[in-house]
Amino acid sequence: MKNFKTSLVFVLLGLLLFSCKKATTKTSKPVSFSVLKTTEKIIIDGKMNEAIWKKSAICSLPNFYNYKKASETQKTAFRMLWDDKNLYLFFQCEDQYINAKETKRDGLPFLDDCVEFFLIPAPEPLNMHFCFEVNANKAINDIVFLNNIYNGKDTAIKSFNPEIEIEVDINGTVNNNSDIDKGWSMEFSIPLKSFNRMNEFHPIAEGTNWSYLVVRQDRNKLDTEDRTTSTNFKIENFAEKDVHQPTMFGLLEFK
Repeated sequence: MKNFKTSLVFVLLGLLLFSCKKATTKTSKPVSFSVLKTTEKIIIDGKMNEAIWKKSAICSLPNFYNYKKASETQKTAFRMLWDDKNLYLFFQCEDQYINAKETKRDGLPFLDDCVEFFLIPAPEPLNMHFCFEVNANKAINDIVFLNNIYNGKDTAIKSFNPEIEIEVDINGTVNNNSDIDKGWSMEFSIPLKSFNRMNEFHPIAEGTNWSYLVVRQDRNKLDTEDRTTSTNFKIENFAEKDVHQPTMFGLLEFK
């Protein structure tokens, strides 16, 4: 039954992507981020022990939303690698108060201290993207987000549950705001087979460009769901439409 559901999801996605219109606004954007190919084995442990990580490009998240004071604009550094089997992501988050309540898969990790990675396996802003949202408890919400699916409405396919490996390294205490934390890092791998045949429309290879967005949710209080959001690309109408806007994505290039 699980295999049938997975196959059905990707049949529908294949039809959607094949017939998918490009997002309303098409912009010509330069490549902003280079992703190195690794021949070194990557151990998913939440730490950058492999030498190749030190050579990887660093992407910052300088665009902040919903913050009330300067101390709520904490820094994030994002890195990425790939090989013939996986994508590898690494986040380093400065964080004075690490808070995360969600523990279930496909829950609401984006209400916590959370990192998010959105990806379109094409160089243009299509009306769909893969989303990986993971909080400091390693609770993941992995979905396929569909923009303007009908009458201007968006929706998400929640049954997209690939076998992702995740580890976190926390330098502080989770859900204890009586002390000052230093931060946390997260490392995870996404098997390329997770996209089934979706990435065959514009296959991953050296020189391939895909569209992407990196997001962080920073929750500094336990008693409210208030949080600061930061992104690597500026979201011009964030208050109206949030971060799920493919026309605001940029380009990465696999090296």
